[in-house]
Amino acid sequence: MKKRTIILLVLIAAGAAIYINNMSLLSSRPAGKPVILAHRGLAQSYDRAGLTGETCTAERMLPPRHDYLENTIRSMEAAFALGADVLELDVHPTTDSKFAVFHDWTLDCRTDGAGRTRDSMAELKKLDVGYGYTADGGKTFPFRGHGVGLMPSLDEVLAHFPDRRFHINVKSNDAAEGGKLAAYLADLQPPRRALLTVYGGNEPIAGVKRALPDIRTLSRRTLTRCILQYAALGWSGYVPDQCRDTTLLIPINVAEWLWGWPNRFLDRMDAAGTQIFLLGPYAGGGFSEGLDDPELIKNLPAGYSGGISTDALDLIVPEIAHRPASTGRSDDAASVATR
Repeated sequence: MKKRTIILLVLIAAGAAIYINNMSLLSSRPAGKPVILAHRGLAQSYDRAGLTGETCTAERMLPPRHDYLENTIRSMEAAFALGADVLELDVHPTTDSKFAVFHDWTLDCRTDGAGRTRDSMAELKKLDVGYGYTADGGKTFPFRGHGVGLMPSLDEVLAHFPDRRFHINVKSNDAAEGGKLAAYLADLQPPRRALLTVYGGNEPIAGVKRALPDIRTLSRRTLTRCILQYAALGWSGYVPDQCRDTTLLIPINVAEWLWGWPNRFLDRMDAAGTQIFLLGPYAGGGFSEGLDDPELIKNLPAGYSGGISTDALDLIVPEIAHRPASTGRSDDAASVATR
C-alpha cells in the first residue's frame, strides 16, 4: 500500500474518531428544560440602540410591562416566582463595610442622588431607586416615589433568599474590591458559597479566586482562555483547567461551534464542576446581551438542559413553557461541533 494511501486512511480514521467522540448520541443526558438565569431580577426593558458605557438606560425605558425595579428584593421575589433558577445582581462596597446591590457605577441616572455608589448603606437607603425611569422622554416618571428605601444590601438579599443561587457581579476592576468581597464571602458557610458565582473585572475576580479557591468565578480573561484552550483541545474530550469549577457565559452563536455541542459539551462541563449559561448572539465589541428575544429560544437544541441568561424573564418563560417536550436525547446523532 502506498505511503500516501496509508496517510489518507489514518487521517480519515482520526477524523471519524474525533467525530464520534463528540456526537451527542454518546451522551446519556436526559432531555430537559433550560436553567434560567434572570439578569438583575425582573427588570424594566430599555432601548439598546446606540448604547455606550455612559448611557442612562432608565431614560430609555420602553413602555412598562410590569412595575418591578431591577436589583430590588421585590423584583427578585417575582423573578423566582416566575421561574428563574438563578439570579444575577450587582454590588458596590459602601463606606460602612457593606455591599450595596445596585447596577450603576453612579447614582445620577436611576435615583434622586448623585455621585458614585459608595455612600453608607444608611444613606443609600434614603434614595428613590425608581426616580429616573421614563418611557416618554421625561414627560412622566411612573416609578418616581415608589422606590424609596428599596436598594438592598447583599446581607439582606442573602438572608432573604438563604437557599437560592446568585451570580454576584463586581462592578469595577479594582483588585481591592475583590479582596473586600472575598473577606465577606469567607464568613459564609461552604454550602452557601457553593450556590454563588462571582464575576466581573479581571483583577477583583483573580483576587476572589486566590482567597477562595472553592467559589466559582468568571472574568473576561478566564472565559477567553477557557474557550480558546477548549477550541484547541476539546475534540479529545479534554477540559482545560480554566474551564473547571467555574461558570461560563457563552453567546449562543459561539456555543454551536464548541466541541461536542450540546450534550457532550454539557456532560464534560458538568463533570468538571462548571455551569453553562447561554447569552444572545455575539456581534463583536464586548459581552453579549441575554437571550431576550423569544425567537432565540426556538434556536435552542431540542431538550436543551443547560442554562440561559435573560434580561426579559417575563417574555422568555412563556416561550420555554411552550417548547415541545422531547422524548429522546437533547439532540440528534449527528450533532457535533466542527471548526
